[in-house]
Amino acid sequence: MDMVAVLIPCYNEAKTIEKVVKDYLRVLPEGSKVYVYDNNSSDGTGEIAAKAGAIVRKEYQQGKGNVIRRMFREIDAECYIMVDGDDTYPAEYAPEMIDRVLKQKKDMVVGDRLSSTYFTENKRPFHNFGNSLVRKSINLLFESDIKDIMTGYRAFSYQFVKSFPVLSKGFEIETEMTIHAVDKNMAIDNVVINYRDRPEGSVSKLSTYSDGFKVLKTIFRLFRTYKPMAFFGILAAVLAVLAGIFFTPVFIHYLYTGMVPEFPTLIVSGFAAIAAIQSFFAGLVLQTMLQKNRQDFEMVLIQNENHYKELLQKTAHSEG
Repeated sequence: MDMVAVLIPCYNEAKTIEKVVKDYLRVLPEGSKVYVYDNNSSDGTGEIAAKAGAIVRKEYQQGKGNVIRRMFREIDAECYIMVDGDDTYPAEYAPEMIDRVLKQKKDMVVGDRLSSTYFTENKRPFHNFGNSLVRKSINLLFESDIKDIMTGYRAFSYQFVKSFPVLSKGFEIETEMTIHAVDKNMAIDNVVINYRDRPEGSVSKLSTYSDGFKVLKTIFRLFRTYKPMAFFGILAAVLAVLAGIFFTPVFIHYLYTGMVPEFPTLIVSGFAAIAAIQSFFAGLVLQTMLQKNRQDFEMVLIQNENHYKELLQKTAHSEG
């Protein structure tokens, strides 16, 4: 079991990966390792990383989410640092993030770019707008105070890594991580970091529009999954309002004349009212199921904690 494992998912980062690997090996405590997972690079990224001192492995399913799923399954460590291979995140912040996990028992430490240099360093205005939109949306919907949702620089505890079900395939994985940590009441912390834009010749793999749409779709899906009472409650309220709008003129006409001439409108209002009731009770049932899932999740954490202690004992015994 590693003390610290630096996880670097990579796709065609030959220009920067050597510097990234060497920087993190320089600042890491003894007993730490750097893992580079090559995601079908065609520019020799894996070979360069291996020469720089990293442990290089392959992930053949394309997409950052797929790479992180493989990393989390295969590697055991007391603390994990996840960072991109594009040299935009300075290694000097890693020791502080590691201390927050190992000494302060944080489950996820977020490298916060948005509170420092991101908006001046990043030359893509739509990326800046998208980051702000995602941050505000998640903090509003999930009642959280995360400073940077889309950052690729994070530190994790063993508990987080081994209890996080990776479902996303691409860049929306950061959003999924954040919402999982918030929903499961994980200990979250922020470390303000200085962000630097990619060096000249290094190309971002993030598509502003298609990946941005995927992130927003992920927020919508996770809000429905993690906040079913709120989601279906809002839907029920909208349907109830529509039912009232359709029904009111029909009812007023009935009061004055004793007749109901607009039967189609009355039928539509009735169906809208029934749909509102169904939505409300769907949310209620799903909220009850979610509460049971959270109880089960706490038991999984206890099991993971016991397994973690066993791994530490085995590591100590082998070193002794």
